[in-house]
Amino acid sequence: MPDPMILTARDLFEEELAELREAVDGVSADALDWRPPAKDSNPLTVLATHGMHSTRWWLTIARGAPLPDRDRPSEFVAEVATVDELLAFVDAMAKDCLARLDPEEPFDPGAVRELPDDDPVTSAYALLHALEHLREHVAQAQLTRQLWEGRDGS
Repeated sequence: MPDPMILTARDLFEEELAELREAVDGVSADALDWRPPAKDSNPLTVLATHGMHSTRWWLTIARGAPLPDRDRPSEFVAEVATVDELLAFVDAMAKDCLARLDPEEPFDPGAVRELPDDDPVTSAYALLHALEHLREHVAQAQLTRQLWEGRDGS
């Protein structure tokens, strides 16, 4: 029987994925690399790259699977040449994330998961954190696009 918690998480993930794709689809290469004029802001490419890597990482923790290779600092300097390149990356990462959200695979929300260099968390915490962290970066991407489109005062 499909796990209702994972089914719900999968639905939420797919909603966020659609919103992330919408936030970057159709923008110019310049827009992908543009940073809003605020301290510690990030361009669309970085928001999408970090958001997807982080989501995959936390979903892997939620499942208790071996962690994927990840170079977190490189996520914050990511660059792409085109929107198509960024969307291809997002889609490939989404496929990995969806594999971790298989509702037919047993899920124990209370299972304790060890984190590298941090305190342990439950599977439920890791699952929820994956989704809320992605939501945060999707919202930042949406705002970044709005700021890009409104930067000339129109």
